[in-house]
Amino acid sequence: MRRAKRKAAAEGRTLTSLIEDGLRAVVDERGKPSKQPRVALPISKATGGLMPGVDLTRFSDYQEMEDLEYVERLKRSK
Repeated sequence: MRRAKRKAAAEGRTLTSLIEDGLRAVVDERGKPSKQPRVALPISKATGGLMPGVDLTRFSDYQEMEDLEYVERLKRSK
């Protein structure tokens, strides 16, 4: 918001007029097709599942698993 206010002041216009121009630009572009081709995102073929003994209905199990992984990362970084 601060950047928008500074830009409007630098251009000698109101913040409202700056916002209106921005909205017009967004609305006008919606009808135009995208110039960039769509990129196909990779899809994981991984199989697996939860670690044995983890029950996601018990959030404490998930937190404990995260804590253990964090401690291991700390040990490796030393």
